[in-house]
Amino acid sequence: MTTTLGTTEHVLGTTHGEEPDWTPGQWDAWRDEVHALARARDAVILAHNYQPAAIQDVAHHVGDSLALSRAAAAATESTIVFAGVHFMAETAKILSPDKTVLIPDAAAGCSLADAITAEALRAWKAEHPGALVVAYVNTTAEVKAESDICCTSSNAVEVVESLPVDIEVLFLPDQFLGAHVQRVTGRDNIRVWLGECHVHAAISPTHLRDSVAADPDAELFVHPECGCSTSALWMASTGQVPAERTHILSTGGMLDEARRTTAERVLVATEVGMLHQLRQANTRTVFEAVNPRAACPYMKMSTPSKLLRSLREGVDEVHVDPAIAARARRAVERMVAIGTPSAAGE
Repeated sequence: MTTTLGTTEHVLGTTHGEEPDWTPGQWDAWRDEVHALARARDAVILAHNYQPAAIQDVAHHVGDSLALSRAAAAATESTIVFAGVHFMAETAKILSPDKTVLIPDAAAGCSLADAITAEALRAWKAEHPGALVVAYVNTTAEVKAESDICCTSSNAVEVVESLPVDIEVLFLPDQFLGAHVQRVTGRDNIRVWLGECHVHAAISPTHLRDSVAADPDAELFVHPECGCSTSALWMASTGQVPAERTHILSTGGMLDEARRTTAERVLVATEVGMLHQLRQANTRTVFEAVNPRAACPYMKMSTPSKLLRSLREGVDEVHVDPAIAARARRAVERMVAIGTPSAAGE
């Protein structure tokens, strides 16, 4: 089957993540071709919550890193098409080494994953002999191979709580998520790498204060990677916002809370792609971004035309050195085993 949409980025979405300007008939044609190509290639399509809405709507599974890691590990198809950023597709390959893993654009990187290298981690470990390394899944395969266990924002606290309390923990690379884990666990032997996601870090305390001032009755959903997460807790503790309306949540947690909330409005501090899932989960509540400009350019590199190309041509294929993958697999599998899967698909 050949789509009538043409192949121009103007119709199918731009590299900046703009949504396609198509009619319902064009959308149906594109969706049907994507699914037909996926069946022909024996492929499952996984999409992260931060992907463009069209990509989310056509995927077989949508979720956060933990949910998609679990979906990749459980996939029965011979091919995984991972609409996300490169470390996510790498993780799928680590978990399913015998499967073909494709990503619509291999150049889709991650500023957080770039915040630490395997060489830097080895040097840090040498400064703290005997420490256990907890690596956020937003890291390269080489860094995972140097780690004891991985985590995502939805199970980071549970991962750290699973470790002996008398052993030092090196948490990397996100400083805001690390600070959140320190607060919740109360452990004073957690050392945190000073890395950040440039998109989440740019959701600042100023953005949060301005949003709350403009809409004081709204609930707050704040991702722990955000630069404003500490401010959100401080504002709740000082009564600037009601503590019961302030929620520090992973994207999977946001979906669960969205289904439960009866609030008229919710202010959301995370990458703006998440709004699509929240609005689908609860059509009664208005979900608005704390920072409407918080869009990850790497996440938006997956476009409808690139997804079609990936399925048609089998590109871009993701490879991980088998020796590195074998070392990283233990840390990733430990991550997947910890934490209760969300009913919302994480």
